Amino acid sequence: QVQLVESGGGLVQPGGSLRLSCAASGSIFSIYAMGWYRQAPGKQRDLVALITSVDSTNYADSVKGRFTISRDSAKNTVNLQMNSLKPEDTAVYYCNADVRTAYGRRYTIWGQGTQVTVSS
Repeated sequence: QVQLVESGGGLVQPGGSLRLSCAASGSIFSIYAMGWYRQAPGKQRDLVALITSVDSTNYADSVKGRFTISRDSAKNTVNLQMNSLKPEDTAVYYCNADVRTAYGRRYTIWGQGTQVTVSS
């Protein structure tokens, strides 16, 4: 079984910064991609940023230039550095991973979510 554990959410003032981290553990053979999604109340869950196993990245237009995704393949972790935060960044942030297990199964897993609130 593979699981994701997130950390780093919280309350921050507009213009501030937060760093989210996500660690994958379990019977992992390989990770094809890891990313962050977010869901605000009453809205759908949307992609924030994604990084692949060859370090190709993709960002939502709303966070380009402010957020940076990075990964540590040796530790199976992904981080999201969020700078210049805005109130509209307030949401529950979910870590996501596309993995193949040691038993050959490939599937997408989600973390439990971490709340990010940007408010003065």
